[in-house]
Amino acid sequence: MEFRGLKAQYQNLKTKIDSAISKVCSDAAFISGTEVEELEKQLAAYVGAKHCITCGNGTDALVLSLMAWDIGSGDAVFVPDFTFFASGEAPAFLGAVPVFVDVEKDTFNVSVQALEEAVIYTINNTNLTPKVIIAVDLFGQPADYPGIRKIADKYNLLVLEDAAQGFGGAIGNKMACSFGDISTTSFFPAKPLGCYGDGGAVFTDSDNWAELIRSLCVHGKGRSKYDNIRIGMNSRLDTIQAAILQVKLEAFKKYELERCNSIAKKYTEMFSNTYQVITPKINSGYYSSWAQYTVVCKNMEQRKQIMAGLKNNGIPSMVYYTKGMHEQDAFNDIIYGYHDYKNTQYLVSRVLSLPIHPYIEYKQIEIICDVILNISKKGK
Repeated sequence: MEFRGLKAQYQNLKTKIDSAISKVCSDAAFISGTEVEELEKQLAAYVGAKHCITCGNGTDALVLSLMAWDIGSGDAVFVPDFTFFASGEAPAFLGAVPVFVDVEKDTFNVSVQALEEAVIYTINNTNLTPKVIIAVDLFGQPADYPGIRKIADKYNLLVLEDAAQGFGGAIGNKMACSFGDISTTSFFPAKPLGCYGDGGAVFTDSDNWAELIRSLCVHGKGRSKYDNIRIGMNSRLDTIQAAILQVKLEAFKKYELERCNSIAKKYTEMFSNTYQVITPKINSGYYSSWAQYTVVCKNMEQRKQIMAGLKNNGIPSMVYYTKGMHEQDAFNDIIYGYHDYKNTQYLVSRVLSLPIHPYIEYKQIEIICDVILNISKKGK
């Protein structure tokens, strides 16, 4: 059984993907081929943003966005404590200080209350200048952007949406990758929309920021690649990856996203009223792209028992994440802001992600749930 179904997906899309790759090889336009520009237009239209700039990976997308805002030494960037390392690594890489913020226990996304407390703490107790909120759409569900935007407006902060896991999610009719002043995503293979290597994208409605980010992606170029007007980086999505993503985007829109939501619904129904594990909460009016289906176990011992039982039955599972950002050794020397991470600490010892992808069968979901429920009942 596959965790994210990449082999099954390829078999379903093989003819189109092979044809798309073959065309790029025949054209030999491996960098900045026409497929890249076409993909950017398709992505921008899908999420409802004016500009899409593709780049080398999701981490670069975050760094490029912060560079466009001139974020650096002395600046505070507020980051959820329960997220992948890159969310905090990006501001730290530029010399800014990531101030980690606790999350909600049920949605796994940043707590708006804790966010404001962290901002106030930083203003009153540090010499840092609050500049940016990095809001992560964890496991596929958009963060609480109405609440986040109120905090951002109140304290004059920019919002950077980290939708590495959130592409395809929505709040009402507004899509993920359109909630931030700048938004980013990742095309890492296991993401909701993934390529066959590394890739990422930046979205914004600002003409000025879009122009600046395009320059930063290619060594700070001006009118040509040999006219360098600023210090940038080398971060481009190659043409083969763009061609693959065009094929996968079509399937994603037509049926994959809907199918993942159907699979998630099946999981939740199977676990309902059992009280053996807590299922993920989707806020009213929100739509998840289900990068992960993550349950919360009663304790770490139950999680270990479930993982062992799943493994014995040939079923993969994963723990995202085993520690909070404030516990990462790389941040040991960084001055933290608000020091309350009780929900992160609760989650890291209990969360467990189960297989979910558009090509998994309902019967397989039933098997997974039966294994978990039987193990949990025995462990009472």
